[in-house]
Amino acid sequence: MSIETVRLFLREKGFEDRIREFGVSSATVNLAAQAVGCEPARIAKTLSFLVDGRCVLIVAAGDAKIDNSKYKAQFHTKAKMLTPEQALDFTGHAVGGVCPFAVDPDQVTSYLDVSLQRFDTVYPAAGSSSSAVRLTCCELAQLAPSAGWIDVCKGWQEAEF
Repeated sequence: MSIETVRLFLREKGFEDRIREFGVSSATVNLAAQAVGCEPARIAKTLSFLVDGRCVLIVAAGDAKIDNSKYKAQFHTKAKMLTPEQALDFTGHAVGGVCPFAVDPDQVTSYLDVSLQRFDTVYPAAGSSSSAVRLTCCELAQLAPSAGWIDVCKGWQEAEF
C-alpha cells in the first residue's frame, strides 16, 4: 500500500508524525483543502508528466496551472501528463495520492515549482487519496528529493498593476 511506503519513508526521516489521514477523500485540491482545513493554494499538488520516457513530477501550489510555454522552455517538449496507470507504474502512488516521496530516482525526477515558495507550510499528499503531510517548503525540498526549484506555472501570481 502506497501510504505505508510513504509512512516508512517519512518515519526514517523523522517526519511520520506530520502525516494526517482523513475519513474523507483528499484526492483533489479542493477536497484536500477541506480535509486539512486550509486554503486550496496551500495544497502542494503533484503533477506527473512523461519526458523522454521518464516520469517527471512537478509539485506546485494548488492554485497554479502549468504554463505550456514555460514548461516547453524548461523540458524542451510539450507537456504530456501521465495516464493514471502510468502514474501508478512509475511512482507506486495512485492518482489522488501521488507525491514525491518514496519514489524510485531511476524512474522519477521531481521538481518543485516556485508557486509554493510564498507559503511557510504546505500539504502534499502522503501516498493515498485520503492523506496529507504538513511540511515547510525547505522540508519538502529535502524530502522530495527534488532536482530543484523551477518556474513552470501560471495563474497563482497576483495581478500586476
